[in-house]
Amino acid sequence: MGIVHIPVMREEVIEALKVTGSGVYVDGTVGLGGHAEGILERAPQCTVIGLDRDGRALELARERLSAYRRVHLLQERFSQMGSVVRRLGHETVQGIVLDVGVSTLHLKAEGRGFSFLRDEPLDMRMDVRQRLNAEDVVNSYREQELADLIWRFGEERYSRRIAKAIVRSRRRERIRSCKDLAVIVEKAVGRRGKIHPATRTFQALRIEVNGELDELAAGIDAGAEILERGGRFCVLSYHSLEDRIVKNAFRKLAREGLFRIITKKPLLPAREERSMNPSSRSAKLRVGEKI
Repeated sequence: MGIVHIPVMREEVIEALKVTGSGVYVDGTVGLGGHAEGILERAPQCTVIGLDRDGRALELARERLSAYRRVHLLQERFSQMGSVVRRLGHETVQGIVLDVGVSTLHLKAEGRGFSFLRDEPLDMRMDVRQRLNAEDVVNSYREQELADLIWRFGEERYSRRIAKAIVRSRRRERIRSCKDLAVIVEKAVGRRGKIHPATRTFQALRIEVNGELDELAAGIDAGAEILERGGRFCVLSYHSLEDRIVKNAFRKLAREGLFRIITKKPLLPAREERSMNPSSRSAKLRVGEKI
């Protein structure tokens, strides 16, 4: 597909996981396989269980990791990691990594409908087997529902204005493409600064379509249950809504006496990485350890 995938904060994640030779590690968002490959390079005899909701991503990860024997790749939500791990014959794991949110594949592969820069159908499904897509949300949700989700998941101050413009436009004609939606949003709020005015609206729709925030909270609970004592849990997030969930979930586990928080403040990518890989600029890495 010609997509260059650079895993965010790869070395920091591998170091934080304390990868050992015979351990079992879950990459709950295996994507194109960058972090999983780093784990296997550090400890070729370990076992990696890679999960992803995106079947195409798993195909590409399978190619990338084909040289390694102890790799299991499955199309599953990471909130289901407990049942997957037990199905594969393991009771606990030594480490878990989640790299949440939208991936390089979603943004750059044609036809996925995640980017306001492309003239393609509104889709945004990470798992194309599910029924709900972004076109359904934009054209069927009530104006108040649209305003609420754009505010809640996009933190967009002009959410009501955008929702009103969407409803007005869809009365004339169904909104079907990313470009059409981006134009509607831009006309509603205008251009301000360097960030495209549709950025937050597209983020909100993506989160809604894929249930990302609920999945993240459920995934942390599932991972904490199967992590063995001394095992590490690493989560990379990219905006404040995700990071808040991770921070609060780790704090809750710590109050319950189940976790030790390794990163009192989240780790950020080095300046060199931010300059080489712009998609890493907003990344935050939080690490917890089971006790």
